[in-house]
Amino acid sequence: MTQVLIIGAAGMLGQKLTRRILTENTFGPADRLTLFDRAFSDTAPGVTPLTGDLTQPGMIQSLAARRPDVIFHLAAIVSGQAEAEFDLGWNVNLMAMWDLLSALRHEHEASGGQYRPRLVFASSIAVFGAPFPDRIEDDFLCAPLTSYGVQKAASELMISDFSRKGFIDGLSLRLPTLCVRPGKANLAASSFFSGIIREPLNGDCAVLPVPDTVRHWHASPRAAARFLTHAAALDTDQLQGRNALNMPGVSCTVAEQIEALRNVGGQAAVDLIKPEPDATIGNIVAGWPRDFIPERARALGFEAEGSFEEIIKTYLEDDFTG
Repeated sequence: MTQVLIIGAAGMLGQKLTRRILTENTFGPADRLTLFDRAFSDTAPGVTPLTGDLTQPGMIQSLAARRPDVIFHLAAIVSGQAEAEFDLGWNVNLMAMWDLLSALRHEHEASGGQYRPRLVFASSIAVFGAPFPDRIEDDFLCAPLTSYGVQKAASELMISDFSRKGFIDGLSLRLPTLCVRPGKANLAASSFFSGIIREPLNGDCAVLPVPDTVRHWHASPRAAARFLTHAAALDTDQLQGRNALNMPGVSCTVAEQIEALRNVGGQAAVDLIKPEPDATIGNIVAGWPRDFIPERARALGFEAEGSFEEIIKTYLEDDFTG
């Protein structure tokens, strides 16, 4: 019996992951799936929802004491908010990770070394910082230029070290920017990448805060959920101690995004995009990578879409309600 815990389950990716696990029967019956977040608007039948705050004393220890076999750690203060609210970003994105790893180590030692959970961490391509090569290969160094990126990179290193010591069996997935995100925009600096597609398809205006020459790395939420479940079953001996992986995706400029929107939604949708430069967002995005050669991940069976037009069509199939 595989007991599964999703931390940050109420977020967009958490909901996608939950739905995939239940639909694909990835780990067996739903009653083996525990969802944790600050609040839930709804949960699937049979799962166990738990509410709380990761920074609340004793909360992480109580989650670890359940001794789940697989833990998906998705909870985070997103990039723009982590930059604006410095203390909050560090407390949630890094200090809570230390507390979780320490609690899992305690359970490992209390079990006489028998308990060693698989931990799959949703990291980010924000762990990289400029200057970049045209395409980032798997051996490119991590040198983040945002607080969010530093917090993700530090979490990756801790997961690798706790795995090396045998307390956990962990790996970190450096996710592309997920696009097209359903629902309302969040506080991530990357939110506009989805907004310039989602809002026009719904007949609403969208603000474009950066030049259309900006190039970025994308994958759909569907692909990201697939990355996570694939990682949960991966033989981590194949990683040879390099426990962080760059995930596959699609590299395109904003102009190419807009052209894909034109192909799918027509000129009327494109006309709803309104350029409004924002220097703060522009500066953050300028420090992000643009393209990758994720050979390790692809060799291990991770797959994403082949074009941005395919990403838009995935959104229409999975989430569009207009």
